[in-house]
Amino acid sequence: MSQVRIAVAVSRFPFPLLIVLFAVSIITGCASPGEPLERKPPAPTPVTDLAAEQSGNDVLLTFTLPKETVDHRVLDQAPAIEIYRDVETSSKPGEQLSSPANPTLLATIPSAMTTQYAEQGHVRYADALKPSDFSSASDRSVVYIVRTRVSEKRDSVNSNAAALRIFPAPEPVADLKAQVTHSGISLTWTAPEKDLAGNRPPIAAYRIYRAEANAAAPAESAGKNAEPRMVRIAALAPDASAYIDTQINFGDTYSYSVRSVVQYPGKELESGDSNLEAIFAKDTFLPSAPENVVIAAIPAQPEAAGHLELSWQISPEPDVAGYNLYRSDQSDVPGTRQNTELLLTPAFRDMSVVPGRRYFYSVTAVDRSGNESTPSTAVYGEVPAAGQPKP
Repeated sequence: MSQVRIAVAVSRFPFPLLIVLFAVSIITGCASPGEPLERKPPAPTPVTDLAAEQSGNDVLLTFTLPKETVDHRVLDQAPAIEIYRDVETSSKPGEQLSSPANPTLLATIPSAMTTQYAEQGHVRYADALKPSDFSSASDRSVVYIVRTRVSEKRDSVNSNAAALRIFPAPEPVADLKAQVTHSGISLTWTAPEKDLAGNRPPIAAYRIYRAEANAAAPAESAGKNAEPRMVRIAALAPDASAYIDTQINFGDTYSYSVRSVVQYPGKELESGDSNLEAIFAKDTFLPSAPENVVIAAIPAQPEAAGHLELSWQISPEPDVAGYNLYRSDQSDVPGTRQNTELLLTPAFRDMSVVPGRRYFYSVTAVDRSGNESTPSTAVYGEVPAAGQPKP
């Protein structure tokens, strides 16, 4: 009886429609119960360690990129980054500002470019402040959030908010000059005339920074695009405009930068780096001539020939490597050097003299760079010949 009813039912539908109904029944029957028809685009886990710090007229943002999605799947590539910022007026110093309701997109970093901002496992981004950031009020705060994404259709949720008060820093010193002197490397500069907001900055101090490049390399070979690690070596008064770095080694290359410091309520702020001044500390300075040269004639003895002994005051300069001694038959002629190697002590014994003949001596000092001083004041002496009285 049932077979007859099915046959009757089938006979009531056109044949093409039956084919369509059959295909639909197969597709519907193959689907698993509860399986979604479309998977949502993946979203990275939110950034939780966003931090902001002002350096000069930049705000430096640092954070760690997420490595997995919210459903705990490992990301197979670095996500793209979206950085948002709002500028607000702070009613109280140090008040905590929440995430902005309508954040403004500041920058977008594509996934392929994130490595350019990576530093020691963190992303580092510098937001350059503008004069307009200080146009309406002196007490201003900036609030940042970050979002990341691996799909154009879905961002991560907001990161933690990073907020800080901002102040206009002095314009960087632009005319730092370095010069090698006998005492060290001399630095000079001109005070900045205004800050980012166009006001005269109340300079509280200057700080000198130095980096050492490859030893014995001229400044031209140190690399203009290099970024050496700068170390602070001095803090100076606000009226300073010069400094001499005496803690150098001649023959080394150094890079210098100076920063001005301003003091705001509850905050000390350095300017950006001045122009980077690289210089090769070439020693071209002659040491001073030795002084107090004295000479003593030693007559011949049965066991030793007559000779002349000279001595002089040791050089007070710390880089003197030794001395040269010159002998002449005439007072106004420099003569010839008597030592084959530098004399390490301020003394010399001349065993090659001829008794009864007068000799004139002078001494020079030589530093570690090979610079030789002018001669000392000449002294003379002679060993008496046999039967000749002592001079």
